[in-house]
Amino acid sequence: MAASSPAVEIEVDDRVVRVTNPDRVYFPEHGWTKLDLVDYYLAVGDGIVNALYARPCMLHRFPKGLAGDKVHQKKLPSGAPPWIETVRVHFPRYDRDVDELCVTELAHVIWAVQMSTVELHPWNSRRGHVEMPDEWRIDLDPGPECDFATVQRVAGVVHEVLDELGATGFPKTSGGSGLHVYVRIPPEHEFADVRRAALAFAHEVERRSPDVTTQWWRKDRDPAQLFVDYNQNARDHTIAAAYSVRGFPDGRVSTPVRWDEIDDLDPHDFTIATVPERFARLGDLHAGIDDTVFDIAPLLEWADRDGLDP
Repeated sequence: MAASSPAVEIEVDDRVVRVTNPDRVYFPEHGWTKLDLVDYYLAVGDGIVNALYARPCMLHRFPKGLAGDKVHQKKLPSGAPPWIETVRVHFPRYDRDVDELCVTELAHVIWAVQMSTVELHPWNSRRGHVEMPDEWRIDLDPGPECDFATVQRVAGVVHEVLDELGATGFPKTSGGSGLHVYVRIPPEHEFADVRRAALAFAHEVERRSPDVTTQWWRKDRDPAQLFVDYNQNARDHTIAAAYSVRGFPDGRVSTPVRWDEIDDLDPHDFTIATVPERFARLGDLHAGIDDTVFDIAPLLEWADRDGLDP
């Protein structure tokens, strides 16, 4: 059996994180290691902390790298140092409380990587108001026969409707084949209302684009259409954070983009090898998201108009 590589100590602000097996290959396609993943998250530190700040966070862990099994972990992994922060979340289905990671500083992210985390999936609510989301998420999810050009066209419709509402959307690649758009909202509504507002918005986009469906069941969807997945706003539904690496062999990253980039971008271009330079050049394109808060009251009026159930 090959000997494991010596651990390294990473200084993160005033913390020290011990990273074991730093040479373990996580992305076999490029030979990128656990330490390469650490270096990536250090390079986009302000961005990933801003995306995760004070939110319950589910971890997608790959203890043996991408070649091994993936672990979807809600409960904080054991062995956490005393400076790791958590938030307690209740799961009615199981009638139990779980302490999830709650990132407030970059060292928390690097510790999560030490625990074999590749992807970080935050809630759309924060520790101070777990049951009241402050983020409305628009998930453009292409069907199996839907090309990225369709995603780009629908993103234009989404931008159009948001502008008419007076809402500021912050787009990013999903890290897969779609796009996400985030809108900051006041934490004044429960998940059911935010989901209902998201459905009303999705219906409006569907009315304006033949490429879009809001059919919930896959069997009812045209595989060439794009599904606007309003259910990502339901309680305990999470998607990869801005700047989160995804568990794909090419090391793709869910990357914030400008609206004027969408027509020409290729999601495969954003990887742990390319995003750090982009971040150093452009900064965090989602840095101002907390400054533009949109009241979802008009969307709830649309939901009433359309007779949409909670």
